[in-house]
Amino acid sequence: MAVRLSKKRKKELRKLQGTANRVLEAQRLVAADAADLARAAGRQLSAVNSEVLVPEARKKYGRYVEPYVEKAQPYVEDGYVRGKRFFNKSVLPAAGSAVGRALGAYDATAAKLGKKQIIVEPPKKKSSAGAVIAAVLGIAAAVGIFVAAWKTLSADDELWVADDPAAAPDA
Repeated sequence: MAVRLSKKRKKELRKLQGTANRVLEAQRLVAADAADLARAAGRQLSAVNSEVLVPEARKKYGRYVEPYVEKAQPYVEDGYVRGKRFFNKSVLPAAGSAVGRALGAYDATAAKLGKKQIIVEPPKKKSSAGAVIAAVLGIAAAVGIFVAAWKTLSADDELWVADDPAAAPDA
């Protein structure tokens, strides 16, 4: 079955197709303009970040966090020493004892069954306080940056005061 359209219907469909094409082209232009606007806004946001937020965050970090980093250092070192002492005197012996008993039981069972015994070499000692101190200072710096950003972005009346006072009108 073939569908035949009248000349009038064909003319209306061609008009409709032309209108749809114009609308589609207009939408493409609007989308391109919106993309350009978004790129420009991104550039402006980057500029505001580098000109305003970063210097203000550095200033707040220097004012609120940096003085406490040196004050916290003895406490961090003391905590590290206490934690290391606890680990070396409590955790390590208990874990070593449990592993030793398990290996002894395995060796006894293996000897009865005629299998090879496991020989465990003691681990090489590695002690690195630098990694722990670096982690603690990194966390302190992250907290400082967070506090600085919070203080910077909070509603502070001083940030919005005009540079020049309003001049009195001439009489």
